[in-house]
Amino acid sequence: MKASAMSEDQGKMRRHVPELPRGLVFLWVLLFVLWLVINASVELPVVASGALVSLVLSWIFLRRSPVWRIEMTPRTAFHFLAYTVVFFAEMVKANVEMIRYVYAPRIDIRPGIVKINVRLRSPIGRLALANSIALTPGSLVMDVTEDAMFIHWLDVKTTDSEKATEMIAGPFEKHLGAVFG
Repeated sequence: MKASAMSEDQGKMRRHVPELPRGLVFLWVLLFVLWLVINASVELPVVASGALVSLVLSWIFLRRSPVWRIEMTPRTAFHFLAYTVVFFAEMVKANVEMIRYVYAPRIDIRPGIVKINVRLRSPIGRLALANSIALTPGSLVMDVTEDAMFIHWLDVKTTDSEKATEMIAGPFEKHLGAVFG
């Protein structure tokens, strides 16, 4: 009798504990790491203020828009880390290519605008893809439509939409799709 009453009380206690908004931990960690990278310091005041500011911003973002409610699972964490590695690798490759253009005796480029197809459906996933492309030297997102992006490409390698999609967005989309949908 006591055991059943005790489990009922525990069940009631569990029901009254407020749940953290979905995605709070993921967004807090993301903002906190960004804070640490930008400040380039792990001194106690910097870490403490960064943790607090990141938590407050995460809470505000999650309260104002459902777009930030990203569920953190081991699969999501893996793909986010993989995306980060791919992004930095693509950034290095693009920077090396830009150095090659700058130091070449003759600049042989074919600038132009290409259309790439976007398979990502979530607004935050599309935003992350657009930023990834824009932050990579030699490419700039000019327009975003429902299922496409128009990219100014410094050296157009192909005008075929499918091939351009694979070359520009291919490295990012797989992992962004797994994280953001």
